[in-house]
Order: sequence, then structure tokens, then C-alpha cells
Amino acid sequence: MRLGQLHYLPLPAALFSILALSFLVLVALIQVGTLQYAYRRLGISARAALLLLLASLLGSYLNLPLAELPGKEVLSGRVVDYFGMRYVVPVVVDWPGTIIAVNVGGALIPTLMSVYLLSKNGLWRRGLLATAFVAAVCHWLARPVPGLGIALPVFVPAISAGLGALLLSRRYAAPLAYVGGSLGTLLGADLLNLGNLQGLGAPVASIGGAGTFDGIFVTAILAVLIASISRGLGGSQTNRHSPVATVPELPGHKAPEAGGRHP
Repeated sequence: MRLGQLHYLPLPAALFSILALSFLVLVALIQVGTLQYAYRRLGISARAALLLLLASLLGSYLNLPLAELPGKEVLSGRVVDYFGMRYVVPVVVDWPGTIIAVNVGGALIPTLMSVYLLSKNGLWRRGLLATAFVAAVCHWLARPVPGLGIALPVFVPAISAGLGALLLSRRYAAPLAYVGGSLGTLLGADLLNLGNLQGLGAPVASIGGAGTFDGIFVTAILAVLIASISRGLGGSQTNRHSPVATVPELPGHKAPEAGGRHP
């Protein structure tokens, strides 16, 4: 087994390019100042957010091996269709079985970022609830796919994370959506289905890789959109309840009493 065969893009080039294009759109919006506030609501700077998304895209190519499951037959060099998405099965030679790995861009980086957001905002309890909710939904809808491993409809993590975060806290909906969508997907779709990998013929079963990476990356973009929407909601409520401006009374000047004489 050659370690270089472990590393591959989790999506075909065309679909991966769509994710890369969405990243470039966010870069453009940040440069013109449209999403500066959104990233502050998320809890990180715009520059850090761009580095995070770029690292996730580039890191999706890297898989760190953890364990090996023996298998009689391993599929190689195919494209698997599942729920409207196409996933790449890497080309392997002299492969011992199914290699369980951790994807850098889809698992390692989102996990570290989630822990940072939970710690910075003090959202451990609500973060646990958001993660549990998304994990339950993802575990219910995730399916074992021969040659691939575990796959999930791409928008399930983002939709469930967005709904759960808004129900838990409108103020912290953005970081909760990112945390719940990332950790919940990894837990519910990948980790709780490790026992279903045997016999699928997948050369690499990557936690946070093919089958779940696209959903996790879309969740990160959704968190930014939630932060932008919450800005508009907050602004409208502020304008609705803002007091009427009054002219301050000058020092030494006394307002005339009703019916009194003016000098």
C-alpha cells in the first residue's frame, strides 16, 4: 500500500470547483465590506474565516490513516452517485482492505474551530444540544454506500444545523450552526456508523471526507448567512424601539411654567 493513494479530492473536479467558487464569492463580499459584520457575529475575524475556509478546501485532499479493516474485495477508480451527488472512489493498487482515516479539511479543522467557538462564546451547553440534534438527524438519514462508505444528502447538515441554532439562540445562532453542523455531522453520520463499514468494499472510509465533506463545508457558509440575517433582524428591532430624540436643556435655563409670563 502506498500512502499517496490515501490522498484524493472527496468530490469530482466539477463539483469541487463549485465549492471553490462559493469561497471566492465570500472573498469578494468581504473585500467590499458586506460580510465584515457577519464574521464578527460568528466570533472570528474576516481574515481568519477566509483562512479557515481555504484550509478546509485544501485540507479535504489529505486523509490521515487511523485503522484498517480487512476486506476480500475493494472497489477502485469509480464515481458513485448518491442523492444527486457524485463521489470519487480513489484508484488503489495492492490495497489490504478498508482504511479508516480522518480528513484534515472535513474533520480535523472543523473540530478545532468548533472547540474554539464553544470556548470563546461559552456555549458548551447549547453547543452540546445543537450537536446532539444534528447528530440525530444525520444518523437517521445517513446511508452506507458500497465503494464509498457513509454518505449523507448534502443539505441535511446545513438545514438541521440552521434550524437547531435559531431555536437555541438567535444571538449566537451563527457559531451554534457551525458547531452543530460540523460536530453533529461527524458524530451522527461518520462515527456512529463505523460498525457499518465492514463489507462495503470502500478502499478509504474517511471521517469528514467523501460523503460528508460537502455538507460540512456548506454548513460553514450557512453560518455566515445566518450571521448576516441576524444583523438585519437586530437592526430592524433597534429602529422599531428607538426613543425619540429630545433637545437637552441648557444649563441655567428653566422651562416656563404653564400660564406663566415670559421675560
